[in-house]
Amino acid sequence: MKYTLQHMMKRFQENQSPEFLFFWGHTVKDQITKSCFSQWFPLQFEENGSIYKTAEHYMMAGKAKLFNDQDILEKIVKTETPDKAKSLGRKVKNFDPKLWDAHKYEIVKNANLLKFSQNSKFKDFLLSTDDKVLIEASPYDRIWGIGMLETDSRAKDPALWNGENLLGFALMEVRDELRR
Repeated sequence: MKYTLQHMMKRFQENQSPEFLFFWGHTVKDQITKSCFSQWFPLQFEENGSIYKTAEHYMMAGKAKLFNDQDILEKIVKTETPDKAKSLGRKVKNFDPKLWDAHKYEIVKNANLLKFSQNSKFKDFLLSTDDKVLIEASPYDRIWGIGMLETDSRAKDPALWNGENLLGFALMEVRDELRR
């Protein structure tokens, strides 16, 4: 199923009252927690012989591939941290925002499908969220998150979010695919 902000607002208006699971941050703990949903969480996976240290690395590599920037692509794959991968991703040559907007969601969804399908304990954790609405409660991200903290009184009403929650929706689609 394709999830969108409009879909969530409709469910909320119809009093379906979905259960929310908020996440933000990527701190590694002794046990698996919702921090594994972060693009920056250090959980490596592979695609076609390339190893990605985080989903953020994959996303930025996907951006470089989309715009045929081989030099930046190689640097992204080799860099150690997601913040450096993100910084390199901002340097991709021939960047076209409209083309990026048309492809970014599928790139991130695929990153997370690879990440969770190749790491069984984390896959089980994602599946254990049942049908909860996964929400990235980042006050800084209005595209991948909701643009506010979980503690904000508006966070439990999708119509009041300051962001699109694309990461949360991508994770929910991945969860649906992993159930099949």
